[in-house]
Amino acid sequence: MNFIFDTYQTLALASIVLLIGYFLVKRIRVLKDFNIPEPVVGGFLVAILFMIWHEVNGTSFTFDKNLQNTMMLVFFTSIGLSANFARLIKGGKPLVIFLVAAGLLIFCQNIIGVGLAEVLGIDPAYGLIAGSVTLTGGHGTGAAWADTFTQAFQLPAATEIAMACATFGLVFGGIIGGPVARFLLNHQKQGENPKNDEVDDVEEAFEHPTYQRKVNARSIIETIAMMSFCLLIGKYLDGLTKGTHLQLPTFVWCLFTGVIIRNSLTHIFKFRVADSAIDVLGSVGLSIFLAIALMSLKLWELAGLATDVMVILAVQVVFMAIFAIFVTYRMMGKDYDAIVLSAGHCGFGLGATPTAVANMQAVTSRFGPSHKAFLIVPMVGAFFIDLINAAALKLFFGVVSYLH
Repeated sequence: MNFIFDTYQTLALASIVLLIGYFLVKRIRVLKDFNIPEPVVGGFLVAILFMIWHEVNGTSFTFDKNLQNTMMLVFFTSIGLSANFARLIKGGKPLVIFLVAAGLLIFCQNIIGVGLAEVLGIDPAYGLIAGSVTLTGGHGTGAAWADTFTQAFQLPAATEIAMACATFGLVFGGIIGGPVARFLLNHQKQGENPKNDEVDDVEEAFEHPTYQRKVNARSIIETIAMMSFCLLIGKYLDGLTKGTHLQLPTFVWCLFTGVIIRNSLTHIFKFRVADSAIDVLGSVGLSIFLAIALMSLKLWELAGLATDVMVILAVQVVFMAIFAIFVTYRMMGKDYDAIVLSAGHCGFGLGATPTAVANMQAVTSRFGPSHKAFLIVPMVGAFFIDLINAAALKLFFGVVSYLH
């Protein structure tokens, strides 16, 4: 039996999930201390309840994917509308450094996956699936490569394993980011001030804008109008470039369009964009997207995950935390921005860019803004990481073929 939620039912349940998450994080100290995002708490709890229901009477649940995808596009559009060219130029060098760190993680994930698969005596292709294919790549990359693995290596249940691995990463990517940030904050308190108090001449945006227009009906309508144009143009460009060398995910086009619209209004027409309204609507979009994504998890598929693959994933989670603390944090400068970036790296290194941003918001909502982190992580996660991951996967695909 499969129970299908329509758009209104999905939205209503997602709202309840968020309220449950807010309540639990506020009441349970350990969740607050470790900065666990509210959508992760509420969504994971509801996913557990659905798993119990499924085990009792075999019922599955399907939610409205269009609403989930729309909320994701709204979030990435808000990122684009919150960025100006001055900030993009300012973030050049740190962005490149973070991209190098993310690339190193991809290679390490694949080495760990393939290496442990050989040690455990299972097909190394399963180890690659439990590497950057599904962790840095997420559900989309995992689904795309699963067919390739099935055809090339005749793997049974490659798609199911890929989706289960991506789900595992999504959950733990949202769980470990806060504790990693907490560990680094406590470590820095022994010495220097963890907050970077350096005065920056670049206007902060998205998470804590310097200039804030009052959030009222007019600013909300203006923001919805900008977002609507971004979604329309983004969808058009996605259709126009599909099947060509310029093909990119839809959310990338929406983000690009948002950057262009924002900077045109700010620098050409001298229009003061309501950053506070963009922040509110973007945060709403992110929260609803994560709530739907997490409550949609079919945790019973994780329960059926092969023991050997589960061992590989457990090692990947531990390695991600170690990598964020000892590599990402140090490469990014060992300051407060580096702490927020490390929490974000846990999010998209194991799960997805929205999970990374949720991790960062959980930290900055308590300890102060980090506009550098909110610029770098979405840019790397949206534009560059998929290209590096694709190149790395082609290399390791050859390695797995040789081992076969």
